[in-house]
Amino acid sequence: MRYIIIALLFTSFIFSQDNSTITQEKWVDSVYNQFSFEEKVGQLFMVAAYSNKNEAHNKSIDDLISKYKIGGLIFFQGGPVRQANLTNRYQAQSKVPLFIGIDAEWGLSMRLDSTYRYPWNMTLGAVQDMSLIEKMGQQMGQQSKRMGIHFNFAPVVDINTNPKNPIIGNRSFGEDKFNVAERAVALMKGFQSEGLFATAKHFPGHGDTSSDSHHTLPIVKFDKKRIDDVELYPYKELIKNGLSSIMVAHLDIPSLEPRKGYPTSISYNVVTDILQNDLGFKGLIFTDALNMKGASNFKQPGDIDLEAFIAGNDILLFAENVPLAVEKFKLAFKNGKLSEERIAFSVKKILNYKYKVGLNNYKPVEINNLVEDLNKPEFDALNFDLYENAITVLTNKDKIVPIKKIEKEKIAYVSIGNDVSNTFLNSLNKYTNVTEIKSEDLDESLAILDDYTKVIIGYHKTDGAWKNHDLSFKELLWIDRIAKQNKTIVTFFTKPYSLLNIKNFSGIESVILAYQNNDFAQITAADIIFGSKSAKGKLPVSINDDFEVNEGILTQNLNRLAFGVPENVGMSSKILSKIDIIANNAISEKMTPGAQIIVARKGVVVYQKSFGYMTYENKDKVENTNLYDVASLTKILSTLPNLMVQYEKGKIKLDTKLSTMLPIFKKTNKENITFLDLLTHQARLQPWEPFYKATLNSAGFPAEKYYKKTFSDEFPIQVSENLFLRRDYNDTIMKVIANSDLLPKKEYKYSDFSFILMKEYLERITSKKLDVLAEDNFYSYLGANSMTYNPLRKFDMRYIAPTEIDDYYRYTTIQGYVHDMGAAMQGGVSGHAGLFSNALDVAKMMQMYLQKGSYGGHQFFTEETLNAFNKCYFCKEGNRRGLGFDKPQLGEAGPTCGCVSLTSFGHTGFTGTIAWADPEKEIVYIFLSNRTYPEAKTNRLSRNNIREKIQEVIYEAITE
Repeated sequence: MRYIIIALLFTSFIFSQDNSTITQEKWVDSVYNQFSFEEKVGQLFMVAAYSNKNEAHNKSIDDLISKYKIGGLIFFQGGPVRQANLTNRYQAQSKVPLFIGIDAEWGLSMRLDSTYRYPWNMTLGAVQDMSLIEKMGQQMGQQSKRMGIHFNFAPVVDINTNPKNPIIGNRSFGEDKFNVAERAVALMKGFQSEGLFATAKHFPGHGDTSSDSHHTLPIVKFDKKRIDDVELYPYKELIKNGLSSIMVAHLDIPSLEPRKGYPTSISYNVVTDILQNDLGFKGLIFTDALNMKGASNFKQPGDIDLEAFIAGNDILLFAENVPLAVEKFKLAFKNGKLSEERIAFSVKKILNYKYKVGLNNYKPVEINNLVEDLNKPEFDALNFDLYENAITVLTNKDKIVPIKKIEKEKIAYVSIGNDVSNTFLNSLNKYTNVTEIKSEDLDESLAILDDYTKVIIGYHKTDGAWKNHDLSFKELLWIDRIAKQNKTIVTFFTKPYSLLNIKNFSGIESVILAYQNNDFAQITAADIIFGSKSAKGKLPVSINDDFEVNEGILTQNLNRLAFGVPENVGMSSKILSKIDIIANNAISEKMTPGAQIIVARKGVVVYQKSFGYMTYENKDKVENTNLYDVASLTKILSTLPNLMVQYEKGKIKLDTKLSTMLPIFKKTNKENITFLDLLTHQARLQPWEPFYKATLNSAGFPAEKYYKKTFSDEFPIQVSENLFLRRDYNDTIMKVIANSDLLPKKEYKYSDFSFILMKEYLERITSKKLDVLAEDNFYSYLGANSMTYNPLRKFDMRYIAPTEIDDYYRYTTIQGYVHDMGAAMQGGVSGHAGLFSNALDVAKMMQMYLQKGSYGGHQFFTEETLNAFNKCYFCKEGNRRGLGFDKPQLGEAGPTCGCVSLTSFGHTGFTGTIAWADPEKEIVYIFLSNRTYPEAKTNRLSRNNIREKIQEVIYEAITE
């Protein structure tokens, strides 16, 4: 009788539906009343199915559906399309649609290829923001629903109080019952908000076992009070919040089941008295897989199924022999051991669930776009958020993390363990130069490391082998010896229990736990080490007496560029992918041999790609680390920020005259030109002067009067590989500018002269060369190690894109030497050109501007100074320029797509470059190319508005 009462109560359980309770009851009764005895019993079985087996296996499932009317399938290994096709096949044969279940604790990829993988529960145990875990549950629910799956046998709510637990471990949220419950509820709510039934396991608690129930029957020796207080706590919280189902484990718990060696999964006392009566659980109850040795060693197939059902379970999972089990049920019914009421109780409960999940109106799984739907970019965005919130800093002496003054550091990296570490190393190198030490000899490595200020050690072990994450004696020795010699940051891309073998943490400046060894963890760990993100995680388990559960140090965010995906910052990956089409088309149409493109938003680089080759010979593919001649971007990346420093110091003002800045212009027609007019390009200066032409002989080649093929004190200025200009020629350039005529009207007219002159001013007032000044004041602080003048002094030529095959001045391929002839004649260092960089380092400078002069914990200048230089002083007169910065066009053709805000700023360059920042949308956009190769005359890149079209896509991609 009590089964009938429970069944009636159950109709109001779980999800609210549009259909009335009466309609649901009618459907359930109608279906049930049509069942034969065998069909009723068939509903109790959920059989294992695979999509990676042969047709014989598939036909065996067909037979179980057609002959024994089984109620459900639990899918294991295979692939999503194969499984979906089989699901449709099997459902088409079933009189009543089947339940489809899957054991996908950290996502479908736990079982299926080509599907999505989320963090382990242990990793989630470190996350403090429950909304992220609930969102993960929602996404998992969406993915399962898309696959036609109704049950995920998750969350695992075992409280892992035994570090040596061989089967639960990282499948648990941790050792604290409150933490476990809180995360389990969040994940469950996410699942069930999308119509996926959550199944908490392994009841009553598998967390403190030293054996694996897949192979034997584990013993839990706690008394009933302890189990009720600890192990059952998460179940109580889940039940209060509407849990759909529970899986009962195969455990030997003498305090709950007095019969020796009697599994909990077939214990009436555990399943009915405790779970249903004491805890008041009204949802579906699953056995754990009945093929597991913890159950199958106790009773034979058929017998174990019957015993499990009599104990109070509703669904018999992974039954090994359904035909035999059905016969056992028939016999038990005939003998009076099994009543109609007991069968009706579970079968009607099952049918109620089938109704609630929509199986009364079954629709096949849509195969089209299935894999794409299961791997959406927003899933990556959430993974980045989860790891940012999980990674845990356990020690941080002198706040060594984040690394602040990178300009003073020499950093090495040592990888230990046996899994991949490339992403971590590459990510570290995006912040500053980090040298990998590859020697396998410890003493040799220590000798090399003696020259470094800091050492980052990464301990990398494969996720799939989490049981083998323990540090070896050799690995412990390496960590100990390096930490004794150097200031050391050790990041463990492993389970927390890896730290148990470390006897002394006192010698390690910083211990970071990243939990898993994948790209998300490696990228995010690097972000935390360099302060583009803050560590927020708390330890989910205790580590000996060294660290207690819930320990974790919050680290500082230094506002360096971080790395993520577009969906992390309110943008669409799908729309941004249109950039690929535009870039590839420009290359195929030979507008440029190659390009680097970066998009950052809200301080996160979300698009960083390189396209094409260095030249049209298609030999050297462009990589993100290659350097380009950025041409006029030099103005805002080198000269302008140094002028801003002088402005902030009060050395120059808007009305400061050129003759004050450079006395050689006294008594010239330019002596009263103001700083404001110079930098807004309305000083009436000539736009350009081909200084090199005056140094050519009558045949058009460099004259011997001015050039030599080898370096000497008299000819020290190198303009190309084998060409050196006379020492005093810069004086001539200054005289040419000083003696040049002014344009007749004061209006906007772009000129390189302003920045050529500003270089002279900066070097005069600081007594430093501009390249040294830029490095000392900015690039070293930013970690912009690729940004440099005369790159061949630091980099091999093969890393630098060529800009032109020069047939008019230097008569050679220009590669590693500045393309601009005037800048070349100034030794490659000028105020208007000469700088080389990769796109990422340009983005760092632009992000610093976007952050009003702040980056990496360093304040380069004030917000007031930035605002003064970003102001459009003469917009009303038709001059769009800021103070040195270019600004969006005012109706006429200009540098941008026209879709940017009026507060945005940047610059373009002759070689096919643009750097642009928009404070309102928090966008940084960088495009670098060598469109001037092999010849510079025809600018098809500009004619076809390639840079502007890409910028349009960026703004189209903003979703918030």
